[in-house]
Amino acid sequence: MTQPHPAVSLKNVLFCWPRQQTPLLNIPSFTAHSGEHVFISGPSGSGKSTLLGLIAGILLPTSGSVSVNGICLNELSGAERDKFRGNHIGFIFQQFNLIPYLSILDNVLIPCRFSPLRHQRASARAGNPTAEAKTLLERLDLSPALWNRPASKLSVGQQQRVAAARALIGNPAILIADEPTSSLDADRRKIFLRLLLEECRAAGTLLLFVSHEHSLAEDFSTVMPLSKINSATEGAAS
Repeated sequence: MTQPHPAVSLKNVLFCWPRQQTPLLNIPSFTAHSGEHVFISGPSGSGKSTLLGLIAGILLPTSGSVSVNGICLNELSGAERDKFRGNHIGFIFQQFNLIPYLSILDNVLIPCRFSPLRHQRASARAGNPTAEAKTLLERLDLSPALWNRPASKLSVGQQQRVAAARALIGNPAILIADEPTSSLDADRRKIFLRLLLEECRAAGTLLLFVSHEHSLAEDFSTVMPLSKINSATEGAAS
């Protein structure tokens, strides 16, 4: 069945940082659909993280429109964008942003505590959010012996997989990964990416994966250099 609208749609988007006249981003058109795995590449400072901030509603365009699941984010208030993001978008940050004193399990459950919709979807899939969290952790190769360990006691690779489980719980429509493998060696990057793609494929989640590591691009259905969609001249760092 054809989706009635793209999962993400940008039209005539300009973005300038305050007190800068030259746009960092000038994107006439960009779309991505549910179930796609999109690899976005570009050098540091090219605007990759800024693009993700616009899609997540953290930033607003200077002009143009950013729509997610058919909802124009520029037309929502700040509180409405926060709620929408919590319900529909999972994030894996470069520094993971786990709460160090909470256990693995409690870190993964955070989205379900802030989003009733993700709580409901996790319960529909597994009976309750805790059961869904445990299923994700097992699939991401984190054994039950670790689940009550504080996040601060984990290796970098383990923290990364916890961050992925947290982003995936409650079946968000979109998963945004911003340079999530930068602190891992080549072998661990490949293992993590394989697990992440498997989980997104199983859930039908749109994955937007930003990295300057071009060797990772071969596993993605769509490879998109930012320069292909951004017609802006040189801008400020992202």
